[in-house]
Amino acid sequence: MTVLELERTAPAEVKTRSHTDLYVSVGLTTVVLALLAWNITGFPTASDDEGTYLAQAWAVQHGKGLAHYTYWYDHPPLAWIQLAAGSWLPGLIAPSLLAVAAGRIAMLPLQAAGLLLVYVVGRRIGLPRWAAGLGLLTYGLSPLFLTMGRQIYLDSFAVVWTLAALALALTPRKHLWHFAAAGAAAAAAVLSKETILVILPAVLVALWQNTARSSTRPWAIGAFASGLVLVGGFYPLYALLRGELFPGAGHVSLIGAIQFQLGSRSGSGSIFTDGSGAHELLQSWLYYDSVLLVAGAAATVAGLTSRRLRPVAVAGAILIVVALRPGGYLPAMYVVQVLPFFALSIAGVIAWTVTNLRGHCRTAAVVLAVILAATVVAPRWYVGDRRALTANDNAAYVQAAQYLRAQPPSTIVVDDVLWLDCVNAGYPEDRVLWFYKLDLDTEVAARLRGGWRDVDYIVSSPAVRQDPGTLPTVTALLRNSTVIASFGPADGVIEIRQVDKEPS
Repeated sequence: MTVLELERTAPAEVKTRSHTDLYVSVGLTTVVLALLAWNITGFPTASDDEGTYLAQAWAVQHGKGLAHYTYWYDHPPLAWIQLAAGSWLPGLIAPSLLAVAAGRIAMLPLQAAGLLLVYVVGRRIGLPRWAAGLGLLTYGLSPLFLTMGRQIYLDSFAVVWTLAALALALTPRKHLWHFAAAGAAAAAAVLSKETILVILPAVLVALWQNTARSSTRPWAIGAFASGLVLVGGFYPLYALLRGELFPGAGHVSLIGAIQFQLGSRSGSGSIFTDGSGAHELLQSWLYYDSVLLVAGAAATVAGLTSRRLRPVAVAGAILIVVALRPGGYLPAMYVVQVLPFFALSIAGVIAWTVTNLRGHCRTAAVVLAVILAATVVAPRWYVGDRRALTANDNAAYVQAAQYLRAQPPSTIVVDDVLWLDCVNAGYPEDRVLWFYKLDLDTEVAARLRGGWRDVDYIVSSPAVRQDPGTLPTVTALLRNSTVIASFGPADGVIEIRQVDKEPS
């Protein structure tokens, strides 16, 4: 049912259909959320980024500031401020959980909102109910979503706010407050993860298409801009009031961080170059789900020709272009932003095909789609989803956390996965040191007047060992320490190492 048809429908019928949409969307979301929650503590392997964002949420909860170390404006803080609102609850109910596992559970309401919004956006771009449901399932059942959607990433917050902005911009009621709220939601998306800024043109396309040229459009654009500026302006204002907007000696700055992100950060190379970081990352995404990525890219290009699909297709197309640029930095979690727009484009193209074909052609298309789903999609997704539901990749981290909880507090160097577990176990927070900060944060280095000899233990995890030689203090600790406990397989072992105070 298109928006135009909705406006011409009697109120009673609209109410009935709205209830049906509610039941369908909530029912499908419940199924996907159950799969997402199943084994969320065991798969995938906890990452240092997850631990970082969770530790920053802890800092907000406990009034320590916007980060557990010096906040240097590497990302806007709204995502982990939102995480701070609920991340305490799972750990309170089940204190034996790995801290990252508890944080993942706290992300489930956010992912539920994202799934519901995929359905809402699908309906508001004019997809029939079955197609909007297909978009939700295509998004939610993808092995990529069941992997990346479980993790604590800023991109997940940004995507949900962007979907909310699209849903508001596509409102059938066309009230000005909806458009102002769309602007506020767009700003919240950027304040959750700044890179989502590149797809805000998709929200403007949606707003443009949903307003009349001579009457509501100027007012709608003004309302959208007001919401965007009023909410988005808080971040630079915060930096300005703290004297950290502009670069200067002796302090971090917002503009300095932006300059680093845009100009100083090492690129990932081209996705077309064998051996480059971007190429290997693309291969890892395709390993999890080539179906959604390949079909989604094709559907996105096709969707640009359809006025109905254009808002979501523009979002997907921009993300494709950004990923294809040579020399840019492509993070592993970038695909989180892509998935919902690819899923909606696929559902939209299928709906267009079914709607516009007639007779035997439509029957043949439906039969072909069913065959492809049964022979290509289902087997690939079954393998990926089965691993997500059964693997226990965090056993070593759980064992290491349990071991550390049983030890008396000491000065210990860890990765950020275990930082919060140590703090929760009673280690003084100023004596639990994130390994990167030993060499990159002068404030942390100042705590160790005797250098590495002031450390009692170092936990050697894959993250700690990934850059040998680039962190001199960490290298010295690994060289001058003895393994007293180890957990996990050889290729991902986590070692508890006691530091020898006299160099070897």
